[in-house]
Amino acid sequence: MRIFRYIDENGNITLAAMNDQNHMFPLAYRDFLHLVEEAEKQGVTPLTLVQQSIQNTSPLETSLEQLQLLVPIEAPEVWAAGVTYERSRDARNYEATGGKLDAKTFYDKVYDAERPELFMKSTAARTIGPDGELYIRSDSNWQIPEPELGLVLNKEGKILGYTAGNDLSCRDIEGENPLYLPQAKIWKNSCSIGPVIRLAETVQDPYSLQITCKIHRNGEKMVEGTANTSQLKRKYDELVSYLIRDNIIFDGTVLLTGTCIVPPNEFTLQDGDQVEIEISEIGVLSNPIRQRVKQTASVS
Repeated sequence: MRIFRYIDENGNITLAAMNDQNHMFPLAYRDFLHLVEEAEKQGVTPLTLVQQSIQNTSPLETSLEQLQLLVPIEAPEVWAAGVTYERSRDARNYEATGGKLDAKTFYDKVYDAERPELFMKSTAARTIGPDGELYIRSDSNWQIPEPELGLVLNKEGKILGYTAGNDLSCRDIEGENPLYLPQAKIWKNSCSIGPVIRLAETVQDPYSLQITCKIHRNGEKMVEGTANTSQLKRKYDELVSYLIRDNIIFDGTVLLTGTCIVPPNEFTLQDGDQVEIEISEIGVLSNPIRQRVKQTASVS
């Protein structure tokens, strides 16, 4: 069962559920967290509550692609894990050494260390949903999407569901100096999640999800890559345990679990590109890329 939000014909924000037959049903809950809260009050699982709610409801007479989708949850914070796949480690080494192949750096230590790399990626105001515009950072010349599986958490760190995420990243800024990581990761519209939240209880094996990323330019496919969550170096519970350690997280926090798909080193996003991230059992998160006017810092 997948949960999503959309704007109906009357302009109202509506929560809805979609079953595995792709039948969609509106739900009488404010948002995903309200659904989870009501399930807890009634002593049932979110899936059971959804099934009860749609039992005598007619499905929507439309398709998901025809709806005006919103971000499936207004996550107060989006965190991300880095160097959780071997491919990500190799790409970060390439950036940090100025393009040396098979180079070894501190990223190898992170990959093998007990403690994972975790960093703040976004907030609700910076995070967009399906079909929303992702912005190219104006002071970077080497930017790529990072397709990732996202964990939707409650404040105790319980995994409530799974979604797709795009961790837009500046490889040149990150490679110039690791202390520049926040600037390489965080800016307006640098993160997207969606299109739905797959209820955790309905995913049989979260370590066998297929991830595909396609980038189109002027109608032509420029990049396509595939990976599987079975390639992940760390377990989800391990990542979550470090996130909540001596920390406060909020209901609806999303933790992106890292990427295993990296475009060729000569590739950078351009204005007008279209990025599609598909994760099996979840769906397709699609976003256009836009170049904003370059902004320079003023010196007084």
